[in-house]
Amino acid sequence: SNGNLPPGFDPSTCRSVYVGNVHPNVTESLLIEVFQGSGPVERCKLIRKEKSSFGFVDYYDRRSAALAIMTLHGRHIYGQAIKVNWAYASTQREDTSGHFHIFVGDLSSEVNDATLYACFSTYPSCSDARVMWDNKTGRSRGYGFVSFRNQQQEAETAITEMTGKWLGSRQIRCNWATKTNAEEKQETDNHNAVVLTNGGSSNAAMEANQDTGSKENPENNPDFTTVYVGNLGHEVNRDELHRHFYNLGVGAIEEVRVQQEKGFGFIRYSTHGEAALAIQMANGLVVRGKPIKCSWGNKPTPPGTSSKPLPPPIASY
Repeated sequence: SNGNLPPGFDPSTCRSVYVGNVHPNVTESLLIEVFQGSGPVERCKLIRKEKSSFGFVDYYDRRSAALAIMTLHGRHIYGQAIKVNWAYASTQREDTSGHFHIFVGDLSSEVNDATLYACFSTYPSCSDARVMWDNKTGRSRGYGFVSFRNQQQEAETAITEMTGKWLGSRQIRCNWATKTNAEEKQETDNHNAVVLTNGGSSNAAMEANQDTGSKENPENNPDFTTVYVGNLGHEVNRDELHRHFYNLGVGAIEEVRVQQEKGFGFIRYSTHGEAALAIQMANGLVVRGKPIKCSWGNKPTPPGTSSKPLPPPIASY
């Protein structure tokens, strides 16, 4: 299915993309016109069929191919959404069990394995990418895993550089994959093949509509469980922020994010009530000489976000 990357396939040298579900009226020259937006096209072959055509576009470099996959998959030409992926012949994947794995969260619903892989393929040792699917709903669970061949340093760099980057309609966040993450990955792998094709862009459209429909204010909406924390000193890091909120003794903290250079962060609780109480208690709390400002984070917690409390923060001595 169009999300899978086989192992015999070496994406670090691949400069070609497969284009599927192409409207029969599309000509080779129109296809080139669309695809050269991502970079100069070396050649293009379109196999025209009555119901829908398919073809291959060869670029001069891998970056252009990766960009085409990220920006053109799902693009409508004559009202028909094209599929764009790496061009490969093999059907198996590389064994990544001995590789370094990172966890990537906050994925928007249209991101599939190919888009996630394209996003990280600028790192030469990146070997595979998998988005986790919910087989009941046929939708993305909003997170996935990216593996790196024997390059711990490169995986670490990717975590630092890619966190906060936009992929689709959301900013992704990265971390080392924990053991629990990895076990979850094992369980869902065998379902992946079946469900991958269902993660179509109609979901994205549905979600966009829901976002614009104004729900009542966050304080009355149980889907909001994240506290925005502003006016932080630049020296306040994730662990320190986590400690301050942990010490309030309010509920289960599931996620802590900090944009240190910008002086703000987010704390996600497991329930709306806990977050509301934390806002009340922490607003105006003095951290390193500055009173912090607390309010609701501007995004509801997506349904199906994994809810495991973080381990207690490391004590400061």
